[in-house]
Amino acid sequence: MKIAMIMLAAGNSRRFGANKLLYEIDGIPMYRHVLEQLDDTKKKIENIRKKHPYAEIVDLTSNSESKFIKFSPFYPVGNIPVPYSKGQEGMSVEGIWQGLKVFESQGADFSKFSITNMKGLKRSIRVNGPIVGHQKGMFSSEILDYITARETIFVTCYRWVLDNKLQELTKELCQLAGEKDIVFLDYNVNEDIQSLKKPLSHAALVKSYIEENVSIYVAPTQGTFDF
Repeated sequence: MKIAMIMLAAGNSRRFGANKLLYEIDGIPMYRHVLEQLDDTKKKIENIRKKHPYAEIVDLTSNSESKFIKFSPFYPVGNIPVPYSKGQEGMSVEGIWQGLKVFESQGADFSKFSITNMKGLKRSIRVNGPIVGHQKGMFSSEILDYITARETIFVTCYRWVLDNKLQELTKELCQLAGEKDIVFLDYNVNEDIQSLKKPLSHAALVKSYIEENVSIYVAPTQGTFDF
């Protein structure tokens, strides 16, 4: 017997007041929404294979089952210099990005720098209120606007990781790109650092890093869930 997936199914909730798995949204039980999203993700990948039959599909997301998961900003590669903070380091790009984020009701949270399991990194507007900007390092009260922060914090940290932590994997991708087309899987496809409409795609940053070798198509995948 082959197990395709395991779905957590503890449904009864005292706080919610009902069985969450059987609770209907638009007339469909919650568990069915989850299963349909999984099926939709599978179909999207199958469609990518049909569109690019000779390409190598490389999953760069935090849910990747390959060694290329290390390209995810959530992955704790360690020892990443925190911008504007001499001598300070963080475990992951996302941890630094989220840790320096400032909300109307919450300031920076440097505890995010030390997270090593890729969990609990996100800081949401729902919990903390509107985003004010990003703190300019650990020792300053200056707040950077979103574009400046994206360029000098997120992109700077990610490129440092490519240069200093993922050299061998990057070389492998460059070699692969010289042999065939590559399709990178990411949850976002925004390649424009100046655009605030969508989160910046880290796959696009990898693409730009090795694009002199081959034209690489960045394809989106959908269906991330918090079980």
